[in-house]
Amino acid sequence: MIAILDYGMGNVKSIQNMFKKVGVESIITADIDTIKKADKYLLPGVGSFDHGIRNLKNSSFFETLEEEVLENKKPILGICLGMQLLTNSSEEGTEKGLGWIDAVTQKFTVHDSLPIPHMGWNRVNPIDRSTLFKGLADENRFYFVHSYHVVCHHRENILATSEYGYEFTSGIQKENIFGVQFHPEKSHRFGMQLLKNFGEI
Repeated sequence: MIAILDYGMGNVKSIQNMFKKVGVESIITADIDTIKKADKYLLPGVGSFDHGIRNLKNSSFFETLEEEVLENKKPILGICLGMQLLTNSSEEGTEKGLGWIDAVTQKFTVHDSLPIPHMGWNRVNPIDRSTLFKGLADENRFYFVHSYHVVCHHRENILATSEYGYEFTSGIQKENIFGVQFHPEKSHRFGMQLLKNFGEI
């Protein structure tokens, strides 16, 4: 079972609906005992970095989550802001991130002809045939809404890239910790396949 972490930052119901469509059991929860029993975690995220990290670290389940992910090595997938919270810090705010992946979150610096936020469909290019992208064609496209992107300090943590004025990291991984900048729950069949893959990891 996947625990969709309810810390007040994300469209958790739409994520659960997508899991249901692909036959993956999930529950929206902030309950410590439920989180302990879960096999995997989904960290959603919409909004500002500082608000998100404060909500997460102040949640009743944060210490439990940290133990399950870092010590017990249960898989976790961060989506959009949820991915950014996995990094050390963000130019959007002053709070420290989780630091579970050695990376920082930076604002897009693109030409004036490209609007910020980067919004809409864009291609995602997996660096290798990660289990997370299993069964997805080379022309896979996902839905993005973001003004900031992740910069990894170690290339081995880059799972996928995309282009918006320049190449940026759209997927990250370190062992059992995954993150994607796009919204699988808004990405139709491509998002369904990715969430199904995460459920099978």
